[in-house]
Amino acid sequence: MTAQQPQQLPQAQAPQAPSVPRPDPARGAAVKAADRAHVFHSWSAQELIDPLAVAGARGSYFWDYEGRRYLDFTSGLVFTNIGYQHPKVVAAIQEQAAALTTFAPAFAIEARSEAARLIAERTPGDLDKIFFTNGGAEAVENAVRMARVHTKRPKVLSAYRSYHGGTAAAINLTGDPRRWANDQGSAGTVHFWAPFLYRTAFYAANEAEECERALQHLADTIAYEGPSTIAAIVLETVPGTAGIMVPPAGYLRGVRELCDQYGIVFVLDEVMAGFGRTGRWFAAEHFDVVPDLLTFAKGVNSGYVPLGGVAIGERIADTFARTPYPGGLTYSGHPLACAAAVATIGVMEEEGIVEGAERLGREVVGPALRDLAERHPSVGEVRGLGMFWALELVRDRATREPLVPYNASGEAAAPMAAFAAEAKKHGLWPFVNMNRTHVVPPLNVTEEELKEGFAALDAALRVADGFVG
Repeated sequence: MTAQQPQQLPQAQAPQAPSVPRPDPARGAAVKAADRAHVFHSWSAQELIDPLAVAGARGSYFWDYEGRRYLDFTSGLVFTNIGYQHPKVVAAIQEQAAALTTFAPAFAIEARSEAARLIAERTPGDLDKIFFTNGGAEAVENAVRMARVHTKRPKVLSAYRSYHGGTAAAINLTGDPRRWANDQGSAGTVHFWAPFLYRTAFYAANEAEECERALQHLADTIAYEGPSTIAAIVLETVPGTAGIMVPPAGYLRGVRELCDQYGIVFVLDEVMAGFGRTGRWFAAEHFDVVPDLLTFAKGVNSGYVPLGGVAIGERIADTFARTPYPGGLTYSGHPLACAAAVATIGVMEEEGIVEGAERLGREVVGPALRDLAERHPSVGEVRGLGMFWALELVRDRATREPLVPYNASGEAAAPMAAFAAEAKKHGLWPFVNMNRTHVVPPLNVTEEELKEGFAALDAALRVADGFVG
């Protein structure tokens, strides 16, 4: 259920920009050498990467051992919603570690119970039962399992422009190219086109047409796949890594209606969009829709200790009231992670961070990004909500040709690499994916920090402009 909001909350406050400790290049070199000798990095050709050795972080910044400081417009991987090293959350982890560092998931533990209660108070509708996981991919895995057991059906539908995680079911639901090398386990997964007017698959001229035609396409997909074979439709409420495409009004309600018509479980993935990122506790609130299952992670505790989960509606919960749920995790609801979640939710309430994210997005981020778009021909579109924004970079605004091809690498990706390098040169760490840069700083970033970031983006976009035409 949705929590009652206080009448007035203070504006979110972020720590002042931290001073960087004395440089220690020798230590940095040792950290880098050990990494290169022993750490196997995700999604990477191991000999072609050059990870930055990070010495520390605080608030919206991190720094390296050379003394270079970066404003983080990525929030880690869109998870440090309250910034790095918030003292209240750090203290809560320390206190929990002193009291009870860990315990098996079959027991009732105060931190776990309280975290579940606070999350359930903020989820929409009747999503009042919380199954804890270690992260977002496991949350999606378990949501799919719940749907299949509940319906006794095999198939799951998801969108092409999506990312749901790196585990077996989650990666096959994913629509981006990281799925391709992992498709061996894709039996039962069916992809469809979700709405995205800027690159419409439906020849739509406006949002209303895009919504209507996307829903008809989904209805046709359901019909041809066989409604009685479909367990779930899984959608990111606002797709994140795939491009921050805010769905048109009415689309998610239309999906809800299709699911109700055919007895399909509706799963919303809010791993990235949840916990204030869009200026609401959950992005579903923008669209007046309640799913049967909602997955979360990342912002639930700002990533301080790994935690994710599934919020479960009454209909699905009833399935497992007297029938055991066939799944579990050794570290489900780990006390340290749950204590961090309790503290994070408390900080977000006390500092008005969710409301602050909505205000900053509406009054500062959106206007600033639209101003950049007017001055830079490489920006094809600006889109977003709250503190969840994307700039679509193009070679030609008229044709909308992307600045780099889909899934580009090596020389083909050079324009985006040049853009990113220029941003870093100006002290900004950008989120770059394909032909886009996402603007996803901590929710409690200050207006002065945002201005600093926009100035760096301005310089980087001048480099991108050099590839236009």
